Amino acid sequence: MREFVVTDGESGQTLEKYIKKLLVNAPLSFIYKTFRKEDIKVNGKHAKRETTLNENDIVAIYITEEAFNSFLYTDKIIPSDVVKEWILYEDENILAINKPKGILVTDAENSQEKTLETMVLEYLYSKGEYDPETSPTLKPGPAHRLDRNTSGVVLFGKNVKALQSLFSLMKDKNSLKKRYYTLVKGVVDEGGMIDVPLKKDEKTNLVRVSSKEAGGKSAYTRYEVVHNFKEYTLLRVTLLSGRTHQIRVHMAYINHPVIGDNKYGDFELNKLFKEKYDLRNQFLEAYEIEFNKTNETLKYLEGTKINAPLDKDFMDILQHLEN
Repeated sequence: MREFVVTDGESGQTLEKYIKKLLVNAPLSFIYKTFRKEDIKVNGKHAKRETTLNENDIVAIYITEEAFNSFLYTDKIIPSDVVKEWILYEDENILAINKPKGILVTDAENSQEKTLETMVLEYLYSKGEYDPETSPTLKPGPAHRLDRNTSGVVLFGKNVKALQSLFSLMKDKNSLKKRYYTLVKGVVDEGGMIDVPLKKDEKTNLVRVSSKEAGGKSAYTRYEVVHNFKEYTLLRVTLLSGRTHQIRVHMAYINHPVIGDNKYGDFELNKLFKEKYDLRNQFLEAYEIEFNKTNETLKYLEGTKINAPLDKDFMDILQHLEN
């Protein structure tokens, strides 16, 4: 039997999530069997999986020492401060990173490359703010994702309460605003709102416009004209929902596809920009996140805007187009 005292940073999560993080290498079948056998207790009493943990709760796990040791976190974290130069904002609860193009935020299936999440864990480990051996259930993580080839602001929660708060804010379009710059094909005369449901094909990882009756989910995109070039338009886009590839699909839907978009864009135009400007991916950057109405944990961030500078390659293209 092993006992663990829930810290303030670990509180607020369900018992199931806590156990999954603690016994990270345990098969789900083993974890659920342990719950069914009532071999997990909170404060001396049998507890259900959905039990919410509070600070100073005592979690007891009745399994063999051999099994416990085999299920613990085994990966070694190597201290590193690579992401330090990408940090836009940091406090005791959150970390905002200016993600470069070409990096995955979290692990993708069958991928062995280092992700932004791993780099953040290495940075926090080097600062002494994260240690998987002493606090395996206190794992920082990203509150949202950006596509591999989209650069810009990514928020990380450094503790459970902060991460839960960010997840909650991400679901409320009035609480947290995510704004992007994108260069699109054609001249857009004025801004507008796109209210078109989207549906993702999990097999192909492609997103299509769909009806709600056919399984489409609500998606809202507001866009404003920043600058018109001769044949292109720089837009400021605000996401009011967070669907996969939302901006790219919505822009293509109104016949103003994102320049460089190799999935939904104008392939001939993409070829031109690749030859002329060496643009190899979509011209899309998450340049700002604004905290409007927050919750108790992150109340101090209300009114805060976190900005990322526009990617240098993008700036060079805009200057060329202007000239």
